[in-house]
Amino acid sequence: MATITAPTSRATLPGVLRHRAAGKLALLALAAAVLVPLLDSRWGSGSWPHALTVGLDKPLSAASNWVIDNRDSHPLFLYFFGYVSNAVVLSVRAVYLTLLAAGWAGVTVFGALLAWRFAGVRLAAGTAAAFLACGVLGMWVPTMQTLALMVVAVLASVLVGTLLGLAAGLSDRLDRALRPVLDTMQVLPAFAYLLPVVLVFGIGVPAAVLATVVYAAPPMARLTALGLRGADPEVLEAVESLGATRRQRLLTARIPLARKELLLGLNQTIMMALSMAVIASVIGAGGLGDRVYQALASVDVGAALAAGIPIVLLAVVLDRVTAAAGQATGAADRPRTIGWPYALAVTVAAALAARLLGRLDWPASWSLNIAEPVNHAVDWMTAHLYSGVPVVGGTADWAGHFTTWVLDPVRGGLQWLPWWSVLLVVAALAWLIGTWRTALTAVLAMAAIGVLGVWSPALDTLSQVLAAVAVTLVLGFATGIAAARSDRVERALRPVLDVFQTMPQFVYLIPVVALFGVGRAPAVAAAVVYALPAVVRITAQGLRQVDPAALESARSLGATGRQQLWQVQLPLARRALLLAVNQGVVLVLAVVIIGGLVGGGALGYDVAFGLAQGDLATGLVAGAAIVCLGLMLDRVTQPTARRPGKGA
Repeated sequence: MATITAPTSRATLPGVLRHRAAGKLALLALAAAVLVPLLDSRWGSGSWPHALTVGLDKPLSAASNWVIDNRDSHPLFLYFFGYVSNAVVLSVRAVYLTLLAAGWAGVTVFGALLAWRFAGVRLAAGTAAAFLACGVLGMWVPTMQTLALMVVAVLASVLVGTLLGLAAGLSDRLDRALRPVLDTMQVLPAFAYLLPVVLVFGIGVPAAVLATVVYAAPPMARLTALGLRGADPEVLEAVESLGATRRQRLLTARIPLARKELLLGLNQTIMMALSMAVIASVIGAGGLGDRVYQALASVDVGAALAAGIPIVLLAVVLDRVTAAAGQATGAADRPRTIGWPYALAVTVAAALAARLLGRLDWPASWSLNIAEPVNHAVDWMTAHLYSGVPVVGGTADWAGHFTTWVLDPVRGGLQWLPWWSVLLVVAALAWLIGTWRTALTAVLAMAAIGVLGVWSPALDTLSQVLAAVAVTLVLGFATGIAAARSDRVERALRPVLDVFQTMPQFVYLIPVVALFGVGRAPAVAAAVVYALPAVVRITAQGLRQVDPAALESARSLGATGRQQLWQVQLPLARRALLLAVNQGVVLVLAVVIIGGLVGGGALGYDVAFGLAQGDLATGLVAGAAIVCLGLMLDRVTQPTARRPGKGA
């Protein structure tokens, strides 16, 4: 009788109350009516109560002092961290000397042959052109330094990520235990964990490599676990029926079936490692990243661009080669026009020929100095675009107006709100699109920020994130809709989005600083540019994957193109659009933090200050607050999957 009576009573409710969200809204209104007067009478101030904070300065400072005092004498450092550091240094040096011994000709030929093996002649030509461009820009030696560090970091990241992925893919218990660890590793900004790494290993290559491994290993671990768990059960059952042991099933069935996910994990690991190339330069990584960082410090846009272009070229080439290797599922799919022995032989021959001709190093006469003309162009832009545009004003005016009319009011409004009202709003938003567990996680994450004592700077960072996300979504949805509805627009956007997505985070700051100067508005602009490609791609893909039968049905009923978009495509692409919002938030948060280096302030500045001054307490507390902020935003913007039959 219960199964009959419940729907009957539900059907008697007014239409607006039949929806799940309506009931939640009613409960939220009731809770607000009770809680708001009580909390306002107890805590009317907007600031977080000092009595509810926990000071971590003393324990973190004590830990920092202990590491400094024992770094040269404790067995842990002498016989473990010391050996790890030496192994990293020797590995990077060996790869670097090998690249120098091969010379520019050998490296270029080997890279082209590698691309030819996996992706064909066109990408081989593009790879050769990319390496030659690095030499023409006068960046051959820094490029080899970066490439040597990336090879070692990527190999270590793949090893660590694969081991963690195997553990998570084969054990549900380990999967649950590793998930929050991987979440923290991915959300924690790079600057936050550079500080403890530097504290243990000091400034130099070992710290840079290990920081890169921490940043780049999680994608490999996640995709390895995903591939192992997604293996075809029928194939595994057939292998088991043949008497294969657990180890044999893993090596002969699970891993081969997860090949696509493993290669995608390699692709993502390489991209993450390259995005760390500039950030790691802050702690002595050298190479291209150091050139970009030094140029940015002196606001030399030309020199920064000359070093930034090779980073982008390396990222594009490695992305294309690893993506092509992942898409090929077998020998028939892969254009194996050349074998490894032949490729090595041709490489050695090219290196020997260059050595005999005295051209092992890139000739200085073949280099092109673009810094001077770029700086002239920047000066022209500064004179004519920065402040010299009539009527509409220059980019400096736009940045000032955006700060005055958007960033300041949003920050002021958030900091004016009582702290408990912010928690109530977070709980309401998270519960409306998820479950009570989602809301509890979001509220605890936000409350942890107050407990850490960084409530005000966290709200400042949140205001920048909200403003950047709003701009990103408006531009991203509009561009994504245009790309989904026009093949010509999609083809025109593809190379632009490819370059934007493979460009490391730090490189975005170069044109932003040139156009907008320093401040919070430039940090927001860099975040918008960084997050926009992902939002455009996800939006376009979601709209293109809408069931053609639904669109045909709408057209047969006489719906216009606009009606098809608003009434069919957008509602059916709801999951993709929500994913675009979620990814936009995560990517914006990553760059708004780096924007602290160009005047963004707030938590990003605290992390950078802690790293520069060796202040473990300031840097780690701000980093932990960023993790909490990212966790809260993720829960608020990503709906929890509901079980079927439980409502809309």
